[in-house]
Parts: sequence; structure tokens; C-alpha cells
Amino acid sequence: MKAFGVNESEVTSRKGLSDADFTMPRVLGIECVGIVDEAPEGGGLKPGQRVAAMMGGMWRSFDGSYADYTVVPAAQVIPFETSLPWDVLGALPEMFQTAYGSLTKGLDLRRRQTLLIRGGTSTVGLSAATIAKEMGAVVISTTRRPDRIEKLRALGVDHPLVDDGTIADAVRALFPNGVDAGLELVGGPTLRDTLQATRVHGTVCFTGALSDEWVIQEFSPLGYIPFGVRMTAYGGGAADLPSSVFNQQLRAIADGRLKVSVAKVYRGLEQVRDAQADLEAGTTPGKHVVVLD
Repeated sequence: MKAFGVNESEVTSRKGLSDADFTMPRVLGIECVGIVDEAPEGGGLKPGQRVAAMMGGMWRSFDGSYADYTVVPAAQVIPFETSLPWDVLGALPEMFQTAYGSLTKGLDLRRRQTLLIRGGTSTVGLSAATIAKEMGAVVISTTRRPDRIEKLRALGVDHPLVDDGTIADAVRALFPNGVDAGLELVGGPTLRDTLQATRVHGTVCFTGALSDEWVIQEFSPLGYIPFGVRMTAYGGGAADLPSSVFNQQLRAIADGRLKVSVAKVYRGLEQVRDAQADLEAGTTPGKHVVVLD
């Protein structure tokens, strides 16, 4: 293990709020980057190789990345080649996989389409904005805090918006027919408004619930979803981020075309508690990364 990001889902598990498929005792951590120590013969992996791993049962059904070593299925290991430092690499696997999978499998986003990101200063929201810009989309992204508008603009967001819970009118002031695609990361409280901001035959993908509201109470499709607007969901794994795509993203970072938002870097496993506390406090947008020396 060389580095790993700390995630909201791990905080949720620590609090005892995970679904029934999470079993104890368990080493937390849904993602990591590091160096192969040992691998099965004929599997395409070799000792000394730089790799990333994520999801696929890590931290839920088998031990995860908050450790010096972890053992994961070879199928969810992504080899890469780069000279980027470990503190940057540790921020990437889960947020890039979730962002890329949401934009491609969830939304089928195309060049020149308009994308609304709800929860834009979350780690996935920040990643989705930079990847979407790299794909050639026009990006609208939201934050509840006015002081973070410039952060979004600096990442290349075309239209940063302060989110008061109802922004559909503001979005349609920019794009009267509505946006082509909406990425919902806040969850239940804002999903209906995101749907209202989306054009007929546009798509909204429900990927996250920063609000911790995953269930829509008394949901009635006819009264909830605008006629002609499509709604999907995303929650994939490592297979949705092919090695070729991940390596392409790493080259874009090295070239300065793709930006990585790291909130803070922590040194050693003993600082995981501080990383989780800072993540919960939410004072700095971006990824909290633990590096093991």
C-alpha cells in the first residue's frame, strides 16, 4: 500500500450506518494505489507493478485499504504507468471511477452537451467536472457555499451556481430547454429539482446521496418525473474504468489538462482518524489522502 483516499462511505460504516452486506470486524477502505507484492501466475500482473484497486467488496465483504497490505481479486486491479506522486494517485481511483462511470454508463454524455452536476464540490463532483470538460461538455455545477464558486470556476466549470435547493429556474435561465444531462450527487432532497432542470429526452443519473437520503418517500413516477425526462442510476466498480482510460486520465493530469482536487495529505495510518474528522467537517473541498511511507 502506498496511498488511499478517505471516503464518505467509510465514515458511514464507522458510524454503523452501512447496509446489511457490511460485516464486522472489517478493515475499512474502498480504494488504494500501490505496488504488487505477489500475484497469481498468468494473470497479467507482476511484482513491482504500479496498480490501483477499488470497490468490488473492498471494506464490505473483505478487508480494505486502511493497512500496509491488502489482498483483492485480480479482476479489479488496474495497472498504470506514471511518474505522478503517490499523494496525487491516492486521490484518484474511486472518485475517477465513479465520475467516469456516471458520465459514460449513467449518462452517455456527448461532446458539446450540457451537464448539470448537483453537489459539485464533492470529490466525485469535482472529478466529474474536470472529466466532462475534457470530454468537451458544457458544465454547470452547484455548491451551497458562495465562497466556493471561484473554486469551481478555477476547475473550468462554465456556470457555477449557488444551490439553495431549487435551482431549476436558474438553470433554465441559462438553457431555456433544460440541460442534456444531470448528475445527482446530493440525493433525495434535490433529485426532483434536478429532473425539472433537464430537457425532454435528457437524462438524470442518481449516483450519490451526500444528504444521506437515498429513498424517495411516497414516490409516484407520474407526479415526480417530468414527462419525457429519463432517470438512471450508477454504482459500478473497477471494470467501468478500463486501464487504458485510467492511463489516459493520468497523462491528462501530467499534461495539466485534467485537474485533481486534493484537500489535504496525511502521513501514516495513525492519521486516518484526523482524515475522517476533516472529511466530516467539510471545511476544505477535495480529496483527503493518506500516504504510507
